[in-house]
Amino acid sequence: MSRKFVSGIYIAQGTGGPMTGHTSVSLKAGKGIEGDRYFSDSGKNRSSYKGEPDFEITLIESEVIEEFNRKTGNNFHESDFRRNIVTTGVRLNDLEGKSFTVSGIEMYGVRLCEPCRSLQERLAVSVLPELVGKGGLRAQIKRSGVVKVGDLVGG
Repeated sequence: MSRKFVSGIYIAQGTGGPMTGHTSVSLKAGKGIEGDRYFSDSGKNRSSYKGEPDFEITLIESEVIEEFNRKTGNNFHESDFRRNIVTTGVRLNDLEGKSFTVSGIEMYGVRLCEPCRSLQERLAVSVLPELVGKGGLRAQIKRSGVVKVGDLVGG
C-alpha cells in the first residue's frame, strides 16, 4: 500500500495574488486557512466566496500535475494550479461526499474542483481536456489544527 501524504502547501493572500509555498499552515474549522484569500475570520463573506464551505480548502493530486505536464509538454509548478494542498498517493475523487483526515484534522469532501477559465487564462494552455474530473477536491474543514508537508492523509 502506498503512502498517502501532503507533498505541498500553498496559499494566496489576495484574490489573483501569487501562490506562496509553506511548510505548515493553520486550519480553522468553518473558516479556512489562516492567511489565505478565502479565509473568513468572522464566518461572513468578505467576497462572494469567503465563508462558503467548498472554498475553505482545495486539494489536488501531485500525480495529476505530473501527468498534465507530461501530456502537454509543459513544466508548470504545482503552485500554478492554485490549489492549497498537494497530495501524493491519494485518490481525491474517491473522497467527494466523504469525511477524511489530513494530519488527523477532519475534513469533508464537498465537491470536485473542476478547472476554470481563470486557471486556463493563467496557464495560457487548454486545461479542460486534461483536467476535467481531475482538477482536485473542494473540502470543508471540520476541526481546527495545523497541517505540515509530510503529514498523512486518511480516508
